[in-house]
Amino acid sequence: MGWIKIGRMKNQLQVFPGPILLFGSGETLPSSGKAYEYLIRKLNDEPKISILETPAGFELNSEQVAGDIRDFLLKRLQNYKPKVSLIPARNRSSKFSTNNPTILEPILDSNWIFMGPGSPTYAFRQLHDSLAYEYIKAAHLLGSAITFASAALIALSRYTLPVYEIYKAGEDLHWKDGLDYFSIFGLKLVFIPHWNNNDGGPNLDTSRCYMGRLRFEFLLKMLPEDVTVIGIDEQTSLYFEFGEPCRLQVFGKGKVTILMNENETQISSGQHITLEEIDGFCLPDINQNVSNTVIDRFRLARPSGSVTPGEDVLSITRSREQARKNGDWLTADKLRDDLLSRGWEIKDTPDGPELERLV
Repeated sequence: MGWIKIGRMKNQLQVFPGPILLFGSGETLPSSGKAYEYLIRKLNDEPKISILETPAGFELNSEQVAGDIRDFLLKRLQNYKPKVSLIPARNRSSKFSTNNPTILEPILDSNWIFMGPGSPTYAFRQLHDSLAYEYIKAAHLLGSAITFASAALIALSRYTLPVYEIYKAGEDLHWKDGLDYFSIFGLKLVFIPHWNNNDGGPNLDTSRCYMGRLRFEFLLKMLPEDVTVIGIDEQTSLYFEFGEPCRLQVFGKGKVTILMNENETQISSGQHITLEEIDGFCLPDINQNVSNTVIDRFRLARPSGSVTPGEDVLSITRSREQARKNGDWLTADKLRDDLLSRGWEIKDTPDGPELERLV
């Protein structure tokens, strides 16, 4: 059955955000291994991964782009017996639409959503106000992990960096609207992968996702003051964990740079900070971010064996947690016994209490 983290409940579904793993690059390189291992240990079951083709949906080989990620994960995670589905949600105006519930159906039962390379601005146009995007939000708030790299990561930002338009087509410096995913957590974030890129060699600065330092300084001045910029080095990942406390942790070969309130903070691999250190952070309410129709679809699609605790069990669990914080161990032990009598075993972890249904 697996242990269940304790969060808010809606229609008998667990409501607690799953982990988020963001790559500056290298999502299919050996340097990603530790991050994947760490994430997979947080899942309550064998990995059921949905990989969306959307960011590369304009390419004739978008299936191959997503397929390369699938092949890497199947090999890298073979000991965990992953099940991987490719979601051909390529263009909202075609039969492979980001609004097609048949194409998107595997997401309903996935515990891990993945999106990667392509075009950031194209990804935004196809996902904005789409059923696919609402499914991603619902799955994540109900505990599924989400992983974004490259174009998908840029598109999730409050403002999307139009990399190809500026770097390849020579358009003037500008930002475009992004999906603003982290607004549901009270955060205004802009993500820049390839932060330390040096493909241009000694004669061309291609850092800051090919913008270069000088050009990026002008781009920074175009952003509102309340936006936080997060730059992720190549072969480096940033892991969001929503426990107690909620925190950011870095994996890989490089660093993560946070630009906030005119201050710069760098986090090296193995280090972490709490999310509360970023202005505005709060845990989201699923009712304000996902429609009841979509929640019902997830409720119906979850396996019948995935029993989640009722409000009575959750109330006892919360009371026990408070008793433990108060040092009232006698009451905490009595509440543990009460949970056992109702068929639930509790385990205390650094991330908070977890429950398992007794057979």
